[in-house]
Amino acid sequence: MNSRDCFLATMDFKKVDRHLLWEFGYWRQTIESWSREGLPVKGGSLPRESYRPGLTSSNSVGGEVAAWSEDVGVRIHWKKGAPQDLRPSDKLVHSYFSFDKGMRRIPLHSWISPPFDVEILEENDETVVLRDEGGITRKIRKDRSCAPQFLSWPVKNRQDFERIKEERFNPESKERLPENWKEIVEKVRARDFPLAIGGIPCGFYGSLRFLMGEVNLLTSYYDNPDLVKDMLSFLTDFWISLWSDVLSQIKADCAMFWEDMCYNKGSLISPGIFRQFMMPCYKKITGFLKDEGITAILVDTDGDCRELIPLFMEAGVTGLCPFEVQAGMDIVQARKRYPDLQIIGGLDKRALTKGKEAIDGELQRKLPFMLRHGGYIPTVDHLVPPDVPWEHFKYYRKRIKEISASIGI
Repeated sequence: MNSRDCFLATMDFKKVDRHLLWEFGYWRQTIESWSREGLPVKGGSLPRESYRPGLTSSNSVGGEVAAWSEDVGVRIHWKKGAPQDLRPSDKLVHSYFSFDKGMRRIPLHSWISPPFDVEILEENDETVVLRDEGGITRKIRKDRSCAPQFLSWPVKNRQDFERIKEERFNPESKERLPENWKEIVEKVRARDFPLAIGGIPCGFYGSLRFLMGEVNLLTSYYDNPDLVKDMLSFLTDFWISLWSDVLSQIKADCAMFWEDMCYNKGSLISPGIFRQFMMPCYKKITGFLKDEGITAILVDTDGDCRELIPLFMEAGVTGLCPFEVQAGMDIVQARKRYPDLQIIGGLDKRALTKGKEAIDGELQRKLPFMLRHGGYIPTVDHLVPPDVPWEHFKYYRKRIKEISASIGI
């Protein structure tokens, strides 16, 4: 089975001859540490990667799970000003372990287009304050040693929303597709990797964070609910209109939504707020996606999302990731409670810092049960942090293979 076949069979709870060899991703500092500890690097040093303003953090290095990359096996000719998100260091760990081909995203701009002009507002030796292509003003450390500090967002009121909707959310804009779109369509029809539509920041909480900022969004549920509902309704119809045309040309294997709407004590919004604001939008768009033949509709949300899982499933979502253990998530308990839920992740990254005994304990408790019940792709429960030694990570990946082989998967 190739990567695409294995993904589709796994998500459909069908018998597979092996599980997918994937990981969620890594911090850039992790790859830097591993390169000093023995990870082979061509030329002896990591490729230099300057900060590019955008929706994905410059500190992260993509793995195979999330559809962060638009590398679909053919050079993509974007029009001037269109963002790209590929990094040379993404492939180092992938190549070392001969991982399966990862999920890729249809090269389509599903967000602000045309992007804002990037404008540097302040700069010194250590930091830069800029307005990025999404219209967000952020303060960034040049050494990328921490996450950016967000200062302002493009939508503060209804007038801002009406303006940005008119200027930058036209589903028929020619800038939303690469110039060599027809070539890409022909190429991906014979693909051997899963192809997704959506991805960051598509979602019904996450997207509004990028337009309004988290505090403004949370207070607007109460102070300006009509604006929030209008924004969500517009985005739902916008994505359906945009994706309908694309899916008539390319069949996607998966839809990805990004929310990051939970923390270590639970959801940032109540189930009631979810049901009132997000549920109608999810039901509408998941109904559309299922009519298009997409059976894997995945939500990426960090933190403790236990109280939201039944709501997501009621809304038509079929799977979640990454199931952060330190926030209380337990994939074994989730599988027992939700036997039809597609699950990715959930292996405690903290065990990888402690050595072989801790790694064995974590894998033995979860992996045999999860693989036997199906619908599961094993990875750690978020980006691998820099305090995980290279030797520990190698042992973890080796043990996954050995345990899988011992149960015939």
